Amino acid sequence: MPPPTVDVHAHVLLPEIEALVAGLPGLAAARALDARRNGPDALKANGPMIGARIPRLTDPAVRLAAMDAQGVDIQLVSPSPSHYHYWADEETAEKVYLAANEATAAHCSAAPDRLRGLGLVPLQHPGQAVRALDHALALGLDGVEISSHAPGRELSDPAYEPFWAAAAETGAVVFLHPFGCTLDERLDQWYLSNSVGQPTENAVALSHLIFSGVLDRHPGLKILAAHGGGYLPTHIGRADHAWTARSDAGSGCAHLPSSYLKRLFFDSLVHDPHVLRELVRVAGADRVLLGSDFPFDMGTEDPLGALRAARLTDADFEAVRGGNAAALLRKD
Repeated sequence: MPPPTVDVHAHVLLPEIEALVAGLPGLAAARALDARRNGPDALKANGPMIGARIPRLTDPAVRLAAMDAQGVDIQLVSPSPSHYHYWADEETAEKVYLAANEATAAHCSAAPDRLRGLGLVPLQHPGQAVRALDHALALGLDGVEISSHAPGRELSDPAYEPFWAAAAETGAVVFLHPFGCTLDERLDQWYLSNSVGQPTENAVALSHLIFSGVLDRHPGLKILAAHGGGYLPTHIGRADHAWTARSDAGSGCAHLPSSYLKRLFFDSLVHDPHVLRELVRVAGADRVLLGSDFPFDMGTEDPLGALRAARLTDADFEAVRGGNAAALLRKD
């Protein structure tokens, strides 16, 4: 029997999270920052786009029917990144991750043979990170989803060391999915905040994990990078050159930066068959997994078609389609 087709990049919208934070100090400022970074045209387009997708984002039956139409057997479902709320204080942050973990687990319980889930971690409060991870795993979730940074903290921050250690020890999946971009108003037109901002944030976050030695100290980490890891995998040669040519660039990690790509996992959502082939070449066919960004408009409605367009070998196609999911997920 061939392995099931597994989509590792799919989202769920959790209205209870937004109800929990409604009216709290800090929310308005966070939304204003998001609005400024995206620009008015993007905000006008986002409302109708999300509204049309509410059933697929919230109703398990509608989700399963869409999966059937796509030929997807299993989804790894993560909360919409809009639920991160990294502006929240410690008390609110705890409520957010508890509610998000429980709501995601409940959504997936509608079809446990087809829906697997990820919880959330409040990166703005590193002291809560291990508790949030433990809570997600105790609910049967496969790990957690995080952004590329938290306010004032990069993923290389030593405060996250207990979290990385716990994730490595438990075999939890850590899904790196940026939300927002710190390039701010430079990207506030033409949806550059997403089309340029997301791959930039992926590249910066992964570079922090590589160059700081996080992956050296925690070789068992299962980091899954959304959007094919952004710009980093196809431009890793420049990082290798810096590591070789400069003492400051090479001071934090033990090996050539490109070698760490084979310790990471990447989804296949790069929107270009030639880029997908290059991702498979530099990271290895065993490190790339099918991803669609279901059901948002920056994803693909036909993840298998996008994978076929890359014209991989049969063995590599099957690995990305679903075979690699067994190496990533904790259960069969």
